[in-house]
Amino acid sequence: MPRDLEKRVLEVLEKALRRHVYIGPTPGWLMRPGRLECGTRWRTVRLIYRQLTNGREVSDEMPMREWREVDGLFGGRGIPWRIVEVDESQHFNEFRALTLGKYPKDVPLGFPKGAWLAESRRRRARAGGGWAKPRPPLFPMAGGRHRQRAFRDALADLLPSVHDYAPTLRIAHFEVEPWIWQRGAIVRLGDLVMERIQGA
Repeated sequence: MPRDLEKRVLEVLEKALRRHVYIGPTPGWLMRPGRLECGTRWRTVRLIYRQLTNGREVSDEMPMREWREVDGLFGGRGIPWRIVEVDESQHFNEFRALTLGKYPKDVPLGFPKGAWLAESRRRRARAGGGWAKPRPPLFPMAGGRHRQRAFRDALADLLPSVHDYAPTLRIAHFEVEPWIWQRGAIVRLGDLVMERIQGA
């Protein structure tokens, strides 16, 4: 199953944190973020969109057809809410490298940007299949799904601080395979996540 790794990581994360990890709902400000939702990050969002689409301009309001889901959320009871994303191999390619390269230096991140950038530069987006098909209205060109994913990942990184969320916690497939399925995974993931949270 394509989402087996995501499901396993979230299950182990819940045990490591001793805190419920919710599978949704996606925060409203991330569903169709336009100028209002992007706030001080709007200029960066527009720049990233132009780069991903070879010069197209994003409108002040996202089209109604645009929507998304996040992998998980945790927070409350005295700690800020935080999005959790499990990044499998399709999240790493030249389009993701492009977005990461445009982040302002003051954006707080819940993952090591250098590692994500290196992995993204190492991979090329698949040219065929469902992952590469056009995704109108925002990404109607070839490779649209790859570009859309990179754009959505960027929004999930750039916008939390605008809405008083903690930085999005990202966990990459290459960090946890294959030990996430083994005994001791709770401790190992807990160590990884706590280092990431405390360093953000």
